[in-house]
Amino acid sequence: MVSQGTTSATPATDAPGVVERDRPGAGERIAAVAEQTWRPLALLVACFAAWWAISAFKLVAEYLVPSPGATFEVLTGKWGYIWQHTWVTTYETLLGFAIAVAVGVFAAVIMVYSTTVERTLYPILLFAQVIPKIAIAPLFVVWMGFGIGPKIVVAVLIAFFPVVISMVAGLKAVDPEMLQLSATMGAGPMATFVKIRLPASLPHLFSGLKVAVTLAVTGAVVGEFVGANEGLGYVILQANGNLDTPMLFAGLLVMSAIGVALFVVVEVAERLLLPWHASRRDGAVTTAY
Repeated sequence: MVSQGTTSATPATDAPGVVERDRPGAGERIAAVAEQTWRPLALLVACFAAWWAISAFKLVAEYLVPSPGATFEVLTGKWGYIWQHTWVTTYETLLGFAIAVAVGVFAAVIMVYSTTVERTLYPILLFAQVIPKIAIAPLFVVWMGFGIGPKIVVAVLIAFFPVVISMVAGLKAVDPEMLQLSATMGAGPMATFVKIRLPASLPHLFSGLKVAVTLAVTGAVVGEFVGANEGLGYVILQANGNLDTPMLFAGLLVMSAIGVALFVVVEVAERLLLPWHASRRDGAVTTAY
């Protein structure tokens, strides 16, 4: 017989078949990071080794594929010039990505809460997505000139679709029973969105953001290809016209580095903002039968 005020429920970690794991220490975390990164690093080293072998054994003419040494000599010797254009492309990418996220999330929310808007807007989004952006980029140059505007617009158009699609999928993936429970408890539409729909959609949204942020780099460079006097796209076009393949390869490497860095930033933001998600747990409590 249990006296009043005494809790008779068995703690979750004392229940049969439930094992509580210790939180990983610093050494275990470093080992986990090493386990996740050694494969891509090994592949990257292999790619650079193949690049070096191709240039060292003269398998391809040097004006077609420069050596890693010549490329890195350009990176270090003309770093001021490259950095100036890198900053321009990075600024265009970040601004275009931010606009794409804001507009994409807003459009997704409207589409989820309004069937009419979804049926009207969704086909237009698909139509706009399949149009090659390089084909319509010259129109933006004609309409907006050779300034920063066309590059941002192209970046927005390319990054917008993954954001809106992932956000719509996340908002629709909410458990209907949770929505019914919130309605039963008297929660209004805004409270339901903030407390249930939005948190549940964030894992899907971040998946789209990681795709969108890399596409935004491509969009900015595509806009620079069409008409610009600065930016990495301009550097690559100038190097291509002058057959300066070391500078061309340097521009491509820096452009890739921007995409990887922004991807990592979004990945870190996801880890910080979604520690509760199943994909981010280290397994504090698991079942063992």
